[in-house]
Amino acid sequence: MSDSPEERLRALRFLRRVQARDLARTDRWIAVWEQRAAEWVRRQAKPAVPDWALQFGVGGRAARPAMVHTSQCWVPGAAMEGISRDQAIEALTRGGVPPCVMCRPERELGLLD
Repeated sequence: MSDSPEERLRALRFLRRVQARDLARTDRWIAVWEQRAAEWVRRQAKPAVPDWALQFGVGGRAARPAMVHTSQCWVPGAAMEGISRDQAIEALTRGGVPPCVMCRPERELGLLD
């Protein structure tokens, strides 16, 4: 086999096609793993803790709300749901939901002087 310039160019072009295909495959792998890494980070992120919570009575969320709490108050076994400041004020003032006697959310909300 002679080592003519045409044969050398053919071999180099073939090598370039192989390397381009390998590079494209590597780029696809990188894209897949970047997506997996982003999903992993999203799963690891803890959800924001709401400032207020609504406790429900027996029957869970189907029951009437039992109490409004601050986010630091903890009631073992209680069905609780995070709510916004406006929702907490609404529940205490118009909703007839009593405040927790331990954490006193009405004080933190500025409803009492």
